Amino acid sequence: MEYTQLGRTGLKVGRLVLGTMNFGPQTDEAESHRIMDAALDAGINLFDTANAYGWGANKGRTEEIIGSWFAKGGDRRDKVVLATKVYANMTLDDSEPWPNHDKLSALNIRRSVEASLRRLGTDHIDVYQFHHVDRDTPWDEIWQAVDVLVQQGKILYAGSSNFAGWHIAAANEAARRRGTTLGLVSEQCLYNLAERRAEMEVLPAARAYGLGVVPWSPLHGGLLGGVLRKEREGGAARSGSGRAAEALQDPALRARVQSYEDLLEKHGLAPGETALAWLLTRPGVTGPIVGPRTVEQLSSALRALEVTLDDGLLAELDAIFPGPGESPEAFAW
Repeated sequence: MEYTQLGRTGLKVGRLVLGTMNFGPQTDEAESHRIMDAALDAGINLFDTANAYGWGANKGRTEEIIGSWFAKGGDRRDKVVLATKVYANMTLDDSEPWPNHDKLSALNIRRSVEASLRRLGTDHIDVYQFHHVDRDTPWDEIWQAVDVLVQQGKILYAGSSNFAGWHIAAANEAARRRGTTLGLVSEQCLYNLAERRAEMEVLPAARAYGLGVVPWSPLHGGLLGGVLRKEREGGAARSGSGRAAEALQDPALRARVQSYEDLLEKHGLAPGETALAWLLTRPGVTGPIVGPRTVEQLSSALRALEVTLDDGLLAELDAIFPGPGESPEAFAW
């Protein structure tokens, strides 16, 4: 495993990040534990989760599964850089969400940290991430809550997810004015070959402020994982629902995906592994989040670390899935 700094911090993390969203809803506890053991054995040390994972009446279940894995001992907790998130309403009955149980008020941040610590069975969270921007809470209030938690030793760093470039700037300028916190050190964004809008402003802002970028959905919901080949072979492709299914309704995009699969077949490369390897070539990317449902899927993702993409192949991939370029040149001169 190759390691890199998480943004401007001194924290070293692997070039692949273990996403745990499937733990509970799609992967039972025993298999989830096997996946985490295999990830740690492979050198993956940044584990990403969120307080709401498990969903619906099972919100928090994913954190509980990670907590039960930590409880097995063997230095599991010490070896993991643990990242979780706050924002979603944690009222178990989604039809009657209770006020002040969501978003980024100081009250909800304090409540949510304590609840996550209990579920995770740990005394601190390494990277505490804001799952979405909160347009109603001022940054001074958010950073006040973070300052207290850092002083208490309950969190070490703060990160963001699904932020626009100007949100990253506003957050870190507010932190700079306070002078008591590092501000945001990482950003999780939707970024992959088929969805490159983050290149316009999010990635440049992250580089400017020293945030590590951790892309989620690196295969775009399975679209970049050989979906058309699986469809032809009658396999259990993920093209039946979600992001891939929506994308394949567009004939132009479907044609690009076919060109992508044809190109990689010519080079003897696996689509999913190539999509991950492409992200590892992008400036400012710390490592993509992989969300395996099985140990076998994790093994496939790890093979991406051995894939080398030369300049010619990168150019061909750009021709199939062109990026928008950086702003303002992306839409002006």
